[in-house]
Amino acid sequence: MSKKIAMIFAGQGSQAVGMGKDFYENSDIAKEMFAKAGERIGVDFKEIIFEENEKLGQTAYTQPAILLVQMIAYRLFQDKYPTDATLFLGHSLGEFSALCASGAIDYIDAVELVHKRGSFMQSACETIEAGMMVLVGLDDAGVEKVCSDAQRDGKKVWPANYNQDGQLVVAGMKSDLISLEQTFKDAGAKRAILLDMSVASHCELLSSAQEPLSELMSKMLTNTFSAPIISNVTTSAYSTKAEAVSLLTEQLVKPVKYKQSILAIAGDIDMAIEFGNGITLKGLNRRIAKDLKTLNISDIASLEKVVEELSK
Repeated sequence: MSKKIAMIFAGQGSQAVGMGKDFYENSDIAKEMFAKAGERIGVDFKEIIFEENEKLGQTAYTQPAILLVQMIAYRLFQDKYPTDATLFLGHSLGEFSALCASGAIDYIDAVELVHKRGSFMQSACETIEAGMMVLVGLDDAGVEKVCSDAQRDGKKVWPANYNQDGQLVVAGMKSDLISLEQTFKDAGAKRAILLDMSVASHCELLSSAQEPLSELMSKMLTNTFSAPIISNVTTSAYSTKAEAVSLLTEQLVKPVKYKQSILAIAGDIDMAIEFGNGITLKGLNRRIAKDLKTLNISDIASLEKVVEELSK
């Protein structure tokens, strides 16, 4: 009996210098994908990803770099052990990798799409001091109350990423986030950590990026979906171009409901496989739904391990 598998992809924050290098050094396919992706947006991904530089930390380059490594991991896995996904799921940027894995967009087009998405996001925040803050130890209701109270006082701050119980990221104006640090702690947060980001993802500050992203997706996406994708916005499945364009445009200004998505699908799948650098989602899944087995593919050794596991 075939296993029901969710193929999952992390978002920004999962990047690291040197990610994907093991794939590159051991696979001609990886080398080819690096070259073609770089040609599309006019960069050398080897320099961006394998060498210390400023670009890997810039949203417009972080996003395509992460997606590229994830798609290489996915391609090498499928070449070695062809496997149908029951569904796809991504965290923020990772939802675009999910689209790509599903067949709704070619990986080279997806590299260009998220490169421009990152540029749209940077442009939306370039004239303001935007930021994001991770809160630890405060429940969702507590975070939401502080944010709604602050909004009534004219502050611009919103819940952005529902990662796991007791860990939620908020986004907004940096000065407003800083001013609320003690308020969050008084409400029960053990830590309130300002992230090193100049973009406020998944909040109303990105509204100006919605129209250009929607127009670009409308041109680049197809209606070919090998399996449904779980929306970050609704936690429900979709499998059409029209839904993808609408939901991923909305995702720019709405929170990522990752925790809720995993809880919604955990009973319908046997396992999840995370593709790309690190084990960000594997770690979250362990704390969200401890019985959900999550494997990861981030290099050749982990690829072999997953193939061995699935072959049992």
